[in-house]
Amino acid sequence: MSEHHATLLWSRGASGFGYKEYSRTHIWTFPRSGQSVQAAAAPAFLGKDDCVDPEEAFAAALASCHLLTFLAIASMSGYVVERYEDSPVGHLEKGENGKLWLARVVMRPKIVFSGEKQPTSEDLARLHEKAHHECFLANSVKTEVTWM
Repeated sequence: MSEHHATLLWSRGASGFGYKEYSRTHIWTFPRSGQSVQAAAAPAFLGKDDCVDPEEAFAAALASCHLLTFLAIASMSGYVVERYEDSPVGHLEKGENGKLWLARVVMRPKIVFSGEKQPTSEDLARLHEKAHHECFLANSVKTEVTWM
């Protein structure tokens, strides 16, 4: 149906290539928008604090997909969303095979609705559940995705 492209560029530069020597910093460029992001490993894995790491980008991408899907479903259900804020947290854990993986992403959306039609807590749970099941990225991963 559609393709989504990114370009990654890493260069060793003047540093050595021993495990603790080479830079983890690289650039993600998104050709459609022309946006670039400086990325690296997480600091715990020899990356830099001032770069986006793949694990936080993964959590943000899942939460972004959920947000966009939620907004579409809320709109089609007759709700008016004024503000949606989230601070997702990805949990890197050791799997049964002993390998690290981003096992859980916990979202904590705070949503402000306006207008006469206001969702009950049950309505809100249904909106989130439907958004989760319709989100392209949530359908693409085995990571547990929850919201509070």
